[in-house]
Amino acid sequence: MGSSNTPYGVLVVDFGAQYAQLIARRVREAKVFSEIVPSTITAAEIVAKNPEAIILSGGPSSVYAEGAPKVDPSIFALGIPTFGICYGFQTMAAALAGVVSQTGKSEFGRTPLDVKPGSKIFAGLPASQSVWMSHGDAVSEVPCGFSISASTADTPIAAFEDASGKIAGVQFHPEVLHSEHGQAILQNWLINIAGCTPSWTTNNIAENEVAKAKQLIGDKRVICGLSGGVDSAVAAAIIQRAVGSQLTCVFVDHGLLRSGESEQVQRDFVASTGVKLVVVDAIEQFLSALAGVTDPEEKRKIIGREFIRSFEGAAREIAQGGEVEFLVQGTLYPDVVESGGGTGTANIKSHHNVGGLPDDLQFKLVEPLRTLFKDEVRQVGLELGLPEGIIWRQPFPGPGLGIRIIGGVTRERLDILREADLIARTELSAAGLDRQIWQCPVVLLADVRSVGVQGDGRTYGHPIVLRPVSSEDAMTADWSRIPYDILEKISTRITNEVREVNRVVVDVTSKPPGTIEWE
Repeated sequence: MGSSNTPYGVLVVDFGAQYAQLIARRVREAKVFSEIVPSTITAAEIVAKNPEAIILSGGPSSVYAEGAPKVDPSIFALGIPTFGICYGFQTMAAALAGVVSQTGKSEFGRTPLDVKPGSKIFAGLPASQSVWMSHGDAVSEVPCGFSISASTADTPIAAFEDASGKIAGVQFHPEVLHSEHGQAILQNWLINIAGCTPSWTTNNIAENEVAKAKQLIGDKRVICGLSGGVDSAVAAAIIQRAVGSQLTCVFVDHGLLRSGESEQVQRDFVASTGVKLVVVDAIEQFLSALAGVTDPEEKRKIIGREFIRSFEGAAREIAQGGEVEFLVQGTLYPDVVESGGGTGTANIKSHHNVGGLPDDLQFKLVEPLRTLFKDEVRQVGLELGLPEGIIWRQPFPGPGLGIRIIGGVTRERLDILREADLIARTELSAAGLDRQIWQCPVVLLADVRSVGVQGDGRTYGHPIVLRPVSSEDAMTADWSRIPYDILEKISTRITNEVREVNRVVVDVTSKPPGTIEWE
């Protein structure tokens, strides 16, 4: 965080649920760096990190529950501006000798909020606004020296602040999009009240990561596995900018990518970065390993195993030309947080990229994206001049089309799915929808056939499932409301142009209960 003299960034204290990540992202949208830390953090640990401000997140607990997380009360004596949200608001009130009560009244969803005149945290914002509530307990008495900033019909104390506004909090969730002026509330508090420096920009991020990589790697050699996705592409571009020809990228062509993606990596990425690329043609190896396998978990394991074998073989060949010391991984900040490394000591999940290499082929990790969220990675990629086709590529599972074929994986089935997928992507892009939806998996139900009529004869073809979803982070997702005329165009083209398909259906299940991918 900050140096010994200059405070830097915001600590988001995580009280559980998924709120902390969303808050951290909103802070960064205000151009202020944020770091997520556990609720067990002490005042001394906060002093060592030297932040400009602290935000206490929401969480699923009741402050009265046994073992409920508490905030170290001495944090409030540090003189660091602190903002509490929902549970963080309540635990702040309790720590400062206010009163939190089980009032018997709960508020969930959109709720009208009335702002009190003269409030600093709502300065310049409407006196009446809609906010997103999700609570059972409520603050019933503000701490001494604090004033009520806002209220709702059922919650007389929906926000409070001290005389300076630097210690303040709200009962609602300003970080969610349903809170009408949520981002403006956070930005006003961060910049105008807490005095945070808005210096976190994509230009600075790219420059910083390039400089850090240069210092870390020195004159050693590096390898990076390219998957065709945005994360590995941006990570490789940063390292290429830092150490140039010391980097060799490995692309394992397993035959499970969508139409045009293998060529995109081999042609467009190399052209835009000048990177040294080794291509491993492993299509036959993967198809023979997957022959007859229908269980989705088994498919995933086989694909992972074969990928590591292919990468390992390429890495050994590259290492013969001189020792390779570093391996680049496209680990993102959510991976770090979810694996218990929110404090910066990550235990990265084994599924990430090329985890599982044998003991005699070990590298030091370089993770240039480990402080970044997905949207920031895309912006850095644009800053580095990567092709938009790679930057705006929809999230795609590591096992590729292998888990979008329900049933056994064969060359013929991959060709059918690739053709249908290309039509769906082309039409969504032509309609300007490809950036409005998070992703649209196209699934081939290879073990299902249904009767159809095409031309003058009956057919017995496969159904294709379209799974368009909208999401901010893939933790939760809603099915996208694609206009009927676009769906009609996709369906007509697929059933006309892909001869083995005679039915197109749309999956209208949210997550939860349904996952985004079918396998």
